[in-house]
Amino acid sequence: MIDHRPLASLGGGDHGWLKARHHFAFAGVGNPAHATIGALKVWNDDTIAPHSGFPLHAHSDIEIITYVREGAITHEDSLGNQGRTEAGDVQVMSAGSGIHHAEFNAEDVPTRMFQIWLRTRTRGGAPGWAHRAFPKTDRGGKFVALASGNGQVGALEIDADADVLGATVKAGETLSYALGAAASAYLVPAAGRILLNGIELAPGDGAAIRDEDHISITAIDDTEIVLVTLL
Repeated sequence: MIDHRPLASLGGGDHGWLKARHHFAFAGVGNPAHATIGALKVWNDDTIAPHSGFPLHAHSDIEIITYVREGAITHEDSLGNQGRTEAGDVQVMSAGSGIHHAEFNAEDVPTRMFQIWLRTRTRGGAPGWAHRAFPKTDRGGKFVALASGNGQVGALEIDADADVLGATVKAGETLSYALGAAASAYLVPAAGRILLNGIELAPGDGAAIRDEDHISITAIDDTEIVLVTLL
């Protein structure tokens, strides 16, 4: 079963410095019809205006994966970590027993990014932060693990029953992926239109996937895809 969630159906708002779309209903925001899936609690499509951002605030017992689509995001936290993550790259913040952090667009252009929140497998773990470059050329025609709670090689480590994967597919090409009968997943094309098991998704649309052994993705345009798989 594939539940297509068009971009226009998502909850969200324009806060001036932040334009946000929420793929899930969580903590009082988002379309109430869009339930969360297992450990996947938040998938926000955020556009942050230049020289603005989220001020210092706290989290605990959540894994926050940030996938930068355009521009860059600068991170600071209460552990002393600082770093800048550019378009196409990924950062992971493990909130664990508690962490304060700020995310700021220090650039002269808007930053577009996905923020993905996953419930931790264990409570009260050690907080931390890491980021890594993931060249899009390495993802051509295949899914690459960007963040993994299942020990996938080369991925940023997370404490969650999930994997975050990325792929790029050229127009006219098809990519297949085996989910397995027990898995559920959520997929969003970050750029370009696709056919997902015959259902057309526009950029920014979401698809909640359940009870599908395999998915088949045919790119209508050159496309960039982010997929979260859940046990």
